[in-house]
Amino acid sequence: MPKISVIVPVYNVEDYVERCLTTLKNQTMKDLEFIIVDDGSTDGSAKIIKKFVKEDARFSYHKKKNGGLSDARNYGMKYAKGEYLAFLDSDDYVDLDLYEKMYGKTHDDIGAFQADIVETDFIWEYPDKQVVDISKVDDMTRVIVDIRVVAWNKLYRREWIEKLGIQFSKGLRYEDVDWCYKLIPHMEHFESVHGTYVHYVQRSNSIANTQNEKVRDIYQILKNAITYYEQNKLMFRYKNQLEYSVLRIVFGSSFLRTIQVEDPKLRKEILDEGYDLVMHYFPDWRHNKYLVEDKTLKNRYYRTINRRTLHMYAKLFRWLKRVK
Repeated sequence: MPKISVIVPVYNVEDYVERCLTTLKNQTMKDLEFIIVDDGSTDGSAKIIKKFVKEDARFSYHKKKNGGLSDARNYGMKYAKGEYLAFLDSDDYVDLDLYEKMYGKTHDDIGAFQADIVETDFIWEYPDKQVVDISKVDDMTRVIVDIRVVAWNKLYRREWIEKLGIQFSKGLRYEDVDWCYKLIPHMEHFESVHGTYVHYVQRSNSIANTQNEKVRDIYQILKNAITYYEQNKLMFRYKNQLEYSVLRIVFGSSFLRTIQVEDPKLRKEILDEGYDLVMHYFPDWRHNKYLVEDKTLKNRYYRTINRRTLHMYAKLFRWLKRVK
């Protein structure tokens, strides 16, 4: 049994996938398997993948009809045999000691399972700069607030994942948010490792950086997570953390994506939809514990938001972007 199964969905990334797979092949930890899921690529990606499969038995190639990132990850999990699962996007790459250092955090001194999830730092890789993003989870009472809700900088204990039966939401962007929020309440042991990185490559034409009507997918993702907490009687324990995380996404990262939508009517609809979502599920959000107690500039900004100011800020931010 390999120690880690790394699942790599691939779709038309022939300019990036060789670098990604090379950093997997050259990992200092050797007891790994690499499950490469070709999600219906029409470029030269398959030829590159098959070269790695031929040269290294740890690589396996799985071709499927295009179904999107979530579908490819779910498909790959069916073939995983490792103690732990990892996900890596095929346009990203990793430091060569990443999985050795992460796996070193999974067990205690006598070899018993210790961590359900291990998180590592990552680097935002821009064409002209790098920005290090450090794992900030050091207090398990606020893990939902502090954890980075991305799937690809973590290890997950496979038997734990399979027992929970949680998969990625198919057909929606921002599937990592839903995935992470559903897993966290069931997590008993968490570890983080510093000083080794996933390189999160920023491409202007990537799905994550293309702002259109799909921006509003985040609202369905958040509704899915909220419904999951309600149905599984998790809201009482995690309400403050989830509420703060939702308003921070809607008024923060989602807001910044939405203001890049060029159609003014669509932009207004998406902003209003987000505001209505927060007000529907969390009408008293301005009294949120983390919003009130953490006196940060961002929290002061959030507390000024109502429907009118939200649209004012949108106009201001778009104007500032044009000025730059």
